[in-house]
Amino acid sequence: MTLKVGDRLPEATFNIMTSDGPGEMTTADLTSGKTVVLFGVPGAFTPTCHMNHLPGFVEHAETLKNKGVDTIAVVSVNDVFVMDAWKKASNAGDSVTFLSDTAAGFVEAAGLGLGPAPIFGHLRSQRFALIAKDGEVTFLAIEETPGEATKTGAAAILEALG
Repeated sequence: MTLKVGDRLPEATFNIMTSDGPGEMTTADLTSGKTVVLFGVPGAFTPTCHMNHLPGFVEHAETLKNKGVDTIAVVSVNDVFVMDAWKKASNAGDSVTFLSDTAAGFVEAAGLGLGPAPIFGHLRSQRFALIAKDGEVTFLAIEETPGEATKTGAAAILEALG
């Protein structure tokens, strides 16, 4: 079943890069008591993800936070080292939290898996964006075409926040 507005985010454990090396963050760690923008991408460094989707969130991070967003996070079915390299290559700094859903546990539980796609070789994430308040989804958009980031980009999230 696909996640929908009013649902709670599924509990999952993500891999993250910390100053001490690979670490973990749960859905509860990410969302408890917070307003979170979470967007999913099919793959780090893929053209739309790297040149279109992520840059908007990095560029508009301060505006999103001024509208009450505590955390902006991106999730992808890539390993933690790839996600860390993508963060560095994107000059995202601390504006976006990079979550590795290595085994696709979150995207599968949320019904947001894509594939397995021949170009990626295994299950990936659909392109989506959501707003969650204390773990409850208040906005959700899923792109019908993976090569687009219009309904799920930073501009759409800013509009949804009002």
